[in-house]
Amino acid sequence: MSTVIQTPEPTIGLGGTALAAAAPAILVADDDKEMCELAEASLSRRGYKVTWRLSPEEALAELDREDFAVLLIDIHMQGMNGLELCSQALLKRPDAVVVVMTGFGTLEDAIGAMRAGAYDFITKPVSTDALALSVDRAARHRAMNDELKRLRRRVDQHELPNIVGHSESIRHMADIVERIAETDTSVLITGESGTGKELVARAIHERSGRRGPFLAVNCAALPETLLESELFGHARGAFTDARVARQGLFVEAHNGTLFLDEVGEMPLGMQAKLLRALQERKVRPLGTGQEIPFDSRLITATNRELEGEVEQKRFREDLFYRINVVRIDVPPLRSRGNDTLMLAQYFLERAAARSGRQVTRIGRLVAEKLTDYDWPGNVRELENCMERAVALARFDEITVEDLPEKVRQFQPTEFQNMSSNPLELPSMEEVEERHIRRVLTAVGGNKTLAAKVLKLDRRTLYRKLKRQVA
Repeated sequence: MSTVIQTPEPTIGLGGTALAAAAPAILVADDDKEMCELAEASLSRRGYKVTWRLSPEEALAELDREDFAVLLIDIHMQGMNGLELCSQALLKRPDAVVVVMTGFGTLEDAIGAMRAGAYDFITKPVSTDALALSVDRAARHRAMNDELKRLRRRVDQHELPNIVGHSESIRHMADIVERIAETDTSVLITGESGTGKELVARAIHERSGRRGPFLAVNCAALPETLLESELFGHARGAFTDARVARQGLFVEAHNGTLFLDEVGEMPLGMQAKLLRALQERKVRPLGTGQEIPFDSRLITATNRELEGEVEQKRFREDLFYRINVVRIDVPPLRSRGNDTLMLAQYFLERAAARSGRQVTRIGRLVAEKLTDYDWPGNVRELENCMERAVALARFDEITVEDLPEKVRQFQPTEFQNMSSNPLELPSMEEVEERHIRRVLTAVGGNKTLAAKVLKLDRRTLYRKLKRQVA
């Protein structure tokens, strides 16, 4: 069957994940030799490794020898037709992505191709631009599917049961957890809200060998008097409604771990009492003169920069050094690379199992949106996003329409493709905010280092960050 490919035009090489490791292999199956040669010439210039065969039987034999990322199949060939070849090829290589070509672009052909498992459908005569666009999409689809499978395998093999991720920052964090878990050293966990600080604390406890409970309290959620009672206990009648005596969490966590979240919010008066308890390893319940010894490990967490709080006299310096023996910085999600997709798949499977829905896959376009978005709410926001997507999904694969609007509409290239309307250009304040975020991401959330990079004193940086949060 004679096919004409229009005069080649300058092309832009395929970038991104499709060519990240090696040139994707393409198999062309078409009984038109001229078409095969022209397809090879066009796609080779774009970095693809192209093999072509003139019969379905030869193409199937080639699939026994090599795994091809994309199969480019003519639908009308001598003997076995392209739809049957598509079906048999996918039996041999289920991960291959098939693009079907035909000189007779009918609706029946398109439906037949999709039913046979084809990813895309193009009609002849095929321009080099149309061919390249279709193959580029197919190669990226294959690359994204391979990456999702790799990440799914890693979810099943990650080292710490509560922590999903294999980025460099997460591996470094996991290494510190393993090294200090079996000690009694006080640990301060820092990081933005929603990064999973409590999960890190639980991972330390589970690796510690301590057989007592893991007890957690949010210091920002209780007024000072109630927080003191919660931590140290109280005698009967020590205050209104104290009808019975109660042991505090330091004692209840005997041979276990006490986790104080948002310790930076603790009032100064309570900080002094906490420091004394840690120094003496004893607590004095409210309304008593008796001191009770405790054997529990303390882990604290904060989303504040405590060095700055110490400078501002809002946090005691002696307490800071007491709790900051080992510091673990939990990185923001936007700086964790492919961990975003690994976590998304993890949350997808968990939400689907809870709701009893057969939603198992993340589409390529969804994966691109998830990796482009900057996740100001971190892991907590991603978990919420995937739970929503599972609830709304109509198919076994979530689509872009299932994502929250702010994720769908997010534009990662802040200064490219910008509107020419002056009223839509960002203000200086917005540009500054974006640059500060970019620097914080680059330094893994370390605000002291970020201040040095930005050539700001720490107080100025804290003030600007506080303004952004407000």
